[in-house]
Amino acid sequence: MDDLRTYLQRNWWLFLLRGIAAIAFGFAAFIWPGLTLSILIALFGAYVLIDGIFGLVQSIRHRELLSHWWLWALEGVLGIAVGVMTFLAPGVTAFVLLMFIAAWAIVGGVLRIVMAIRLRREIEGEWFLVAGGVLSVIFGVLLFVVPGAGVLSLIWLIGFCAIIFGVLFIGLALRLRRENAGSAPA
Repeated sequence: MDDLRTYLQRNWWLFLLRGIAAIAFGFAAFIWPGLTLSILIALFGAYVLIDGIFGLVQSIRHRELLSHWWLWALEGVLGIAVGVMTFLAPGVTAFVLLMFIAAWAIVGGVLRIVMAIRLRREIEGEWFLVAGGVLSVIFGVLLFVVPGAGVLSLIWLIGFCAIIFGVLFIGLALRLRRENAGSAPA
């Protein structure tokens, strides 16, 4: 434990740098929401594509074990399609992408609910799958109802969280620095 404490105290400046970077990113999200949105679009496309590939591979690979494997495969194909569309049409407006995200969230959520209902006799804790599906559907519906607020709010929330995270890391860095100065050999 003392080794870890000593390490953290000596490397307090790493937390300071991380905090400064987080605050800079947070302010950038507020100052340049368009750039932040472009980055989020690319990250979303990568995530959905990878998630879809893994879901499709898993469903095909374990189709003998999954009684309704085609539902899992359908969700994977949907993810792949949305991910590919995101990268093939980079000029797509934020509104249209948001509609893709909303549709993906709703359809994926409904599929998770259907899977949970069909699997309720085969697995315990299927309510986790239902809860995730319901949350996904609610998220998608909210994006359809208030699309502009959805995009801007998401960017601002990310920026706000990054700033708070940065302030906390800077506070930690300063505390570690004080402890390091107090424990330095005379």
